[in-house]
Parts: sequence; structure tokens; C-alpha cells
Amino acid sequence: MRVRPVTPELLAAELVDRIEALPRRWARIAVDGAPAADTGDFADALVEPLRTRGREVIRIRMADYLRPASLRLEHGHHDPDSYYANWYDLRGLTREVLDPLSDSGNGRVLPALWDAAADRSPRLPRVQLPDRAVAVVDGPLLLGAGLPFDFTVHLWLPEAALNRRTPDEDSWTLPAFHRYAEEVSPHHLADYVVRVDRPGRPAVVDSLE
Repeated sequence: MRVRPVTPELLAAELVDRIEALPRRWARIAVDGAPAADTGDFADALVEPLRTRGREVIRIRMADYLRPASLRLEHGHHDPDSYYANWYDLRGLTREVLDPLSDSGNGRVLPALWDAAADRSPRLPRVQLPDRAVAVVDGPLLLGAGLPFDFTVHLWLPEAALNRRTPDEDSWTLPAFHRYAEEVSPHHLADYVVRVDRPGRPAVVDSLE
């Protein structure tokens, strides 16, 4: 494995350069990783550098694309298999975000599909995105499902770091992430892999060999 330490600022600039080079009308970016990897903060850090380059950005959080509680919690609140397969509405994400930003799409995106606290739709209006806009989607378990992203980033926590940084109240999800690592191997699928087990000191994985 060849790993290259970088500063957070250099990392963001490098990723923006990669996104800028995508030859599509819109760019659909995934920031994948366990909650302990802080995918939301990482994705948020891309927004301003992209806007500085003249790109409009919409942030999509998979926490806003959960399935209804009746489906999500059918087998209880702490079932790792349900978390792995049934919590996130990937079809809804495709329908409301990814397909509208395909080359044949209309650019109209729904920022959030489901309010988990209220267990109902937030009923937000769709947003019309201009050409060259970027959708940055963050959340867990995004790879290996055939989602039509244009560029994927995986925030990698080695198993020991994942176990250590996952709060006790969320430890029931760990079997799902171990299964994800074994069955999907996201660090092999992603276009760009960042090791994030040292907070504030990321490292780009340039090669897994």
C-alpha cells in the first residue's frame, strides 16, 4: 500500500481538480464512509473550493434519504442486517438526485426525501441546478450498489480505528460495516481513497499494492 500524507487544504484542492476534469454537464460525487469517518464534514469542506471555481454545489446527506421507520425498523432498532440493506433509500436517491443529473436529465433535484425525526416527507421544493453544478452526496454504504456517481471517494478507517471511533450507542452497526468491507471492498471500488484514522491528518491511498 502506498499512502501519501496531505493537509486538509491540499486534499480539498486535489479533489476539486479531479471534479473539474469530469467531462459531464453535471457532476455527481459520492463521499462514502462510516459515520465515524465524518463524511459530512469532509463533503462540506469541498463546497467552498468548488464555488470558488464557479461551480454551484448542492449538498445531499443520506441522513435525509432514509426509508420510513415502518420499513427501516421492521426488525428492531439495532439490527445490523437491516441497517446494511434497508435503512437508506438508494432508489429514492437515484430517482430524485442522480438520474436528474445524468446527461439526459433535467437538473431538478430534491434536497431531502425523508425527515427521520418526524417520519414523514419534509416536502421541500426541487432545486433547479445550472450547468456545471455539482451534487456532493455523503453517507455510508454508497458503493457496490450500482449507483450512477461520476466520482467516488471512500473515507477509509482500518478496522481497529473504526471500532475505536464508533460511539458505544452505535456499536451495533459495526457488523454491517465489517460486512461492507468484506463483500463490497469499497477501498477497491472508489475512485479516490483517503485514510482518515488520524483526525486532521488525512492520507491519500495512491495504491493498494
